[in-house]
Amino acid sequence: MWRLGVFLVAAVMLVGGSARAAELTIELHMVDEGGIGSPVGGVKASDSAFGLILVPQLYNLSPGPHGFHLHQAPACGPKEKDGKVVPGLAAGGHLDPDDRRAHRGPYENGHLGDLPELWARDDGSTRIPMLVPRLEVADLRGHAFVIHQRGDSYSDEPSPGGGGGPRFACGVIR
Repeated sequence: MWRLGVFLVAAVMLVGGSARAAELTIELHMVDEGGIGSPVGGVKASDSAFGLILVPQLYNLSPGPHGFHLHQAPACGPKEKDGKVVPGLAAGGHLDPDDRRAHRGPYENGHLGDLPELWARDDGSTRIPMLVPRLEVADLRGHAFVIHQRGDSYSDEPSPGGGGGPRFACGVIR
């Protein structure tokens, strides 16, 4: 699936997707039970004729896939759930303004906050551009990006929210 996203971004850039109506960069930081920690880089977001283009410049991730989502609240702090402090839980759940209640990935009709997976290299960095056709820069403001520790199945089975596991990093979008 991620290869489709890379192909689509390349196609957008070749056919004039470089005319940007809006652009911003979001800084992301590690999160843990104590709050917001060290920076892990940023994600540049820009509009194109085909949707939102995200260009991550991240480091210190574990190698391999990571779930990546746009979450409801503009917060990254810890929050208590079931008597346990959960890192990054203040960001809320995946952005779902149409109340679809389904995790189906960025190219289907589920949560609007479902984004393509991030793929970190062996050195923990990732710079693979991605296309998110259902969003634009204006949709990001007032929310947060969240990176999960593991990959994303783009399904609520067998684990809700794609099975990405604990929240690893977060960035508020102003």
